[in-house]
Amino acid sequence: MVDHEENHERSCCPIACALDHLGDKWTLLIIRDLLLGKKRYQEFLGSPEQIATNILANRLKKLEAAGFLTQQIYQKNPVRYEYVLTKKGEDLRQVLQALVEWGKTYYPGTEVFKPYG
Repeated sequence: MVDHEENHERSCCPIACALDHLGDKWTLLIIRDLLLGKKRYQEFLGSPEQIATNILANRLKKLEAAGFLTQQIYQKNPVRYEYVLTKKGEDLRQVLQALVEWGKTYYPGTEVFKPYG
């Protein structure tokens, strides 16, 4: 039996639970960038939405704590990290693809970003 009180901030509704982790202005854009191949902090800062550094750092920490991504050291001196989606994060690909299709239908003239790199 599933404990309906475990890890639910507002309610046991799956949409509410997902929004508790993904429902701000920036989080799904960071996930989008990871799905497109961005891995490093500076790469995220180069996105057209121009996320502020303090917000980016905060969201990356929250996404890691919630199990959507992990960080890996790619340079030791100074220490620098890159970010990699976990299965939980990767499984958002279909959700974002559905948002892309919906957005293309209702917001003509929008463009789908190409993979990074």
